[in-house]
Parts: sequence; C-alpha cells; structure tokens
Amino acid sequence: MPRQIMSRRLFLGQMLASVVTLPARGDTYAQQGGFHILEAREGKQRLLPDPAAPSAIWGFGGRVPGPLLRFKKGEEVKIRLVNKLPQPISLNWHGVRIANPMDGVAGLTQEPVPPGGSFDYRFTPPDSGLFWYHSHTLPFLGEQVTRGLYGAMIVDEAEPPFADCDLVAVVGDWPPGEKDPSEKYFSAFAAARTGAPCPLVTASANSLPASLMLPPSSRLRLRMIYAAQAEIAAAAFAGVTPMVLAIDSQPCEAFEPAKNQLPLGPGARFDLMFDLPSAADAGAGLRLIGGTGEDQVLLALKTAGEKRAPLPPIDSLPQNPLLPSEIRLESARRFNISIETRTSPGGSTNSAPEQGQTTCFKLNGKLFEGFTPPPMFSVKRGTPVSLGFSNGTDTVQAIHVHGHTMRLLHDLDDGWEPYWRDTILIAPGKTKHVAFVADNPGKWMIEGFTAASHTKGRASWFEVR
Repeated sequence: MPRQIMSRRLFLGQMLASVVTLPARGDTYAQQGGFHILEAREGKQRLLPDPAAPSAIWGFGGRVPGPLLRFKKGEEVKIRLVNKLPQPISLNWHGVRIANPMDGVAGLTQEPVPPGGSFDYRFTPPDSGLFWYHSHTLPFLGEQVTRGLYGAMIVDEAEPPFADCDLVAVVGDWPPGEKDPSEKYFSAFAAARTGAPCPLVTASANSLPASLMLPPSSRLRLRMIYAAQAEIAAAAFAGVTPMVLAIDSQPCEAFEPAKNQLPLGPGARFDLMFDLPSAADAGAGLRLIGGTGEDQVLLALKTAGEKRAPLPPIDSLPQNPLLPSEIRLESARRFNISIETRTSPGGSTNSAPEQGQTTCFKLNGKLFEGFTPPPMFSVKRGTPVSLGFSNGTDTVQAIHVHGHTMRLLHDLDDGWEPYWRDTILIAPGKTKHVAFVADNPGKWMIEGFTAASHTKGRASWFEVR
C-alpha cells in the first residue's frame, strides 16, 4: 500500500519514541474517593537532545506520554480527569469497546470538561489488550494530542503468556523546530487544512535507542502504539523473528509479518513476541522507517551471559469469545462512504496551505458540521453492517470507527482478513470494505484519525439503537 512520504531532509535524525520496560502494575498516581486522578496540565520535558532546553508540553500528569494505566481483566477502571489547562478537554479510550457514555467524545457522548473542571470515567473493559487514551474535544483534538495529551493503557489477560521482558513503545507527533513550539504554531496547526506531517516524532524523555542486554534466547513481549497523527511509517525488526499476537487490541492467530515489517498508521496498536538469538554477543533491534528517509533505531538489543533454558514455541493468545464467530454479510446493511477534497485555488492536499488557501474533506459530499445533524446511518442493535470507504483524495486515509471492532473484507470476494481492526488505511484512489456487528448501543463516531481531521471534515457519526 502506498505510504505518505516524508522527505529525507525532514526525517533524518528526527524520529524519537518512548520505549520502556513495563512494571507489573501501572504507574503510581494519586487517588481520590476510589478514583485514580489523571490531571491534564502544562509541563516541561526534555524531548530534544542536548543542548536543547526542556520543551513545553501539555500532558496527563504533566508528562508525555501520560501515566501507564494497567488493569487486570475484569477490573473496574475508575479515572477522574482533572483539567488544569486553558482549553476544554475530554478523554477517549481508543480501541475500548466501551459503554457509550464513557467514550469521551465531547459533543457526542459527553460535555467537554472546562478549564478547572473534572469528569469521572467509570467502566469495566470487556476485552484484554493494548489501548491508549487521548483528549477528544473539537476543534482542539489535533492540537491537544500533538501537545502531548495521550498515554497507554493495558488490560492484562487472565493468564498472560510468559515473557522475560515486557516492553511498550509509544510514538507520537511533535511540531517541527529545535525550540519549543510557539502558540502561533499551534494555532496554525489546529486550523491547518492539509495532512502535512509533523517531522519530529517523540514521546518521552528517554534517550534513544533504548538499549537492553539480556541472556541469549530470552523472550520479549513488545506492545507498540503509533500515536502519530499525520505520518504513515513502518516498524522493521532485525536479528529476530517477531510473531504478531494481536492487532488493534484484539488477538489473532500468531503470524510472522511479511519482511519482518509492520505498517504503522495513526492509532495502530500491535502486540508482538519474539526470542533473542541463542548465541552470546548477538545483536537485534527495532527500527522506525518513514517514507524514503533514513531509519531511526528505537530499540537496540544484545545478548550476554548464560543462555536461558529452552522455552516452548510462541503460541497464539486465546481468541476473544465476546466477538462474533461469523458476520452474516448476506443480511448486512451496506453503506458507502466517499472521502473527497475541496481545495481553494492553488491549494494542495499534500502541502501546507499558503495564506488564504484551505483544503477541506467531505464525507459523502458533506462537510462535518458537528454532531447536531442526523447520523450518517442508524441501525438496530445486533445488525450486521458493511461499510465501503472510497478514497477520492491523493493521500492515504486512516479511518477509525468507535465502539466496535471490524473485519477488513477482501477486495475480490466476501472473505475477510484473519484479524480484527478498529482503524484501516485506504490508499489514494482505492476502496476498502469492512464489516462488523453493531452490538454496542449508542452514538459512535467515524473519523479520519489524523491531525485536525475533524475541522477538515473527515468525521461523522452513526447510531446503534
């Protein structure tokens, strides 16, 4: 599939990410009345190498990414969001098949949390897996996520598979430039009319590459979140053979990715496992590849010491019994959604807008005007739904559907890929079809999950009644 291309000049030496060893439980943070406190506030964090000064960020807990939230399967999540920022915010639990009032889409499922206000989120995730949380208040979504308002959440399986080391990697956008981004930049970013990528990707004060030394044949579990809002990239492994255990939070039959690479679109999550080489003093690693630019090493691994005892072959995670075993496509309600552009004279969907130029996106010929118009479609609970997304633009589109998980249908027949997705990539000029059972009642968003996509029109909603 074609990728949006970042130039070598912009990409070289500017891709950073967070790669951290996971604690047995989540990060420690304050509690109040049985609720964990997640405070959105301004902060300072070293995002660029010396001699650059710490950068001004907005973050949950005052850092990027926010605290790791980690729960056991069946454990209730109780989070109190406290807003100490100058803009209204909310908290979307990306990928969680959540009860609709807790989805955190301001204007659709709740009122935005004003500066100085708070909101209690309380739910029990039905699925184990890797998720992430981020602010979701229009028209500030692109700006707020880019400033750093996101973090990782893990819901552990009842019996997690054994691993000698458990890692999470988070990659997210950061504005260009060697110094702190200005308010002028963020104002322009929020109002931008193109999907132009932000060239600096960062998510942590940790220096890169993250380096680990482990005994030969050690087994690692790596959970990867691609929180970047604009750029399509790839993760490439060397020296190891990774097995994909889950995609977009849902288990799949374990498989080896083609060419040891994973395509990374905005919002994607991958859960992987691999064994290090059996010889001592052997190297392995993970690189981030963007367009035609140079690679950036995210994780550098080396073996040392005595070889660990043999482990059984890597096996698949148990399939999610809560997902439908079949989707009756012959009785599905079918809806086609076209993605088009409307550009002022001289504008381009691939470049930043010049003064006076705008590029807007339309779904089925309509600009997004908020959540007051009727839904794009409305179906009864339990209805099979098939959506066809036609990309009439000249850029890759990443489309995310809230509250549900989908099968990506084959292009030539009614079969589907052997994994579940909540976000799909659609190449320019192509059409992709997905299918799901609308089994989660409420009002759910369909969005182009890229920076400022909603102000540009790539958003709508549907209803399950």
